[in-house]
Amino acid sequence: MPSKDRRVYQCQACGAEQPKWAGQCPDCGAWNSLVEALALPRKAASGGWTGAAEGGVLDLASVEQNEEGRLPTGFDELDRVLGGGLVAGSVVLIGGDPGIGKSTLLLQALTSVAERHGVPVLYVTGEESPQQVRLRADRLGLGVAGVRLLADIEVDRILAAAQRERPRVAVVDSIQTVYSDQLPSAPGSVSQVRESAARLVRFAKQTGTAVLLVGHVTKEGTIAGPRVLEHMVDTVLYFESDQGSRFRVVRAFKNRFGAANELGVFAMTDRGLREVGNPSAIFLSRHDSPVAGSVVMVTREGSRPMLVEVQALVDESHLSTPRRVAVGLDPSRLAMLLAVLHRHGGVATYDQDVFVNVVGGVRVTETGGDLAVLLAVLSSLRDRPWAGDRVVFGEVGLAGEVRPVVGGEERLREAAKHGFRLAVVPKANAPRRSPEGIEVVAVTRLQEALDAL
Repeated sequence: MPSKDRRVYQCQACGAEQPKWAGQCPDCGAWNSLVEALALPRKAASGGWTGAAEGGVLDLASVEQNEEGRLPTGFDELDRVLGGGLVAGSVVLIGGDPGIGKSTLLLQALTSVAERHGVPVLYVTGEESPQQVRLRADRLGLGVAGVRLLADIEVDRILAAAQRERPRVAVVDSIQTVYSDQLPSAPGSVSQVRESAARLVRFAKQTGTAVLLVGHVTKEGTIAGPRVLEHMVDTVLYFESDQGSRFRVVRAFKNRFGAANELGVFAMTDRGLREVGNPSAIFLSRHDSPVAGSVVMVTREGSRPMLVEVQALVDESHLSTPRRVAVGLDPSRLAMLLAVLHRHGGVATYDQDVFVNVVGGVRVTETGGDLAVLLAVLSSLRDRPWAGDRVVFGEVGLAGEVRPVVGGEERLREAAKHGFRLAVVPKANAPRRSPEGIEVVAVTRLQEALDAL
């Protein structure tokens, strides 16, 4: 008599199994994430994620180094985000909103690799038919010679085809559609995504194939499926875009083979994605005359300095609680900076609505934009334009001091390259010899920077 299937409650956030339902997952703390499911068979979880090495425990000094270089994709912006190109045996996860261009970019990169290097490549699609993929390639004007195509979603058949084809690069679009028949759950569930990704990671490590996975995102903007998926892969890339903008930003949130938080900028055209070689130019507004509330700052994304424009609008508030709206910045940090401006700068904004926006849909995550935000707010409040040939960067502390930031000299060289003539920077970032064509004003206190306005 066959035994009755055992039921468990599985967390949709972390994949942990619980014997009974609860409102909060005891492992990850997520609320209302436990869903009833069949208990997974033990055989499905065997083998490890990356496979066991022959011989068991090894001496690290005896491990042979692979001198094989990176494989360029043909897109400098994508190679920059990856750390210089694709690494053999690496697994890259690319997430983003629907229709943002994930499949388009990977198809362009795959055809470029096949054309430039003449290596075998494999494109696995689980969401489109082969005719749809070919139609997209023709629309983009891509050469499809040498690109192998597989339309399947069962992980065993995908791995069997990959073993036969022996590709250098493989794309799986998308990981949420792939399933294993060893598990009773539906494709896209936590257990299916975790098991399918684990087997693809194991295949990549054992064969040296660079695998790129497309991942769907939730309404909160995170990769759908278990959080462990991002831990399993080597690189996690996110597509970002401002609504209505044709520019796409690819940001590396995790990279075992390069710098994290690296940034690549693309423009969506009718011929697919085109890389933007000079991102600073698209994030700057060229006003005919200086405008109040507009300040240009030099931010640093990964290893690249980039010029962005910070805009502020300060207006009299008619509400009991004035509004604080920040787009591209942390709203909590904006409130903190306004408090510092009041306490150490003598400028009160408690009766004013303050709106701050970073032009171009760029999100500034570093503290180097503090000084630019405060100067933009003050410029709008006093209706005093900031000169168009000036840039600024620096962190502002709670005591009113201006603190240094990373990569000061690189930021100054980027500003000088784009024709700026004066830079207001922290004193610790002031070089002994300023770059040609730019004057450096070093400040140590917030009041000194406000006087520069």
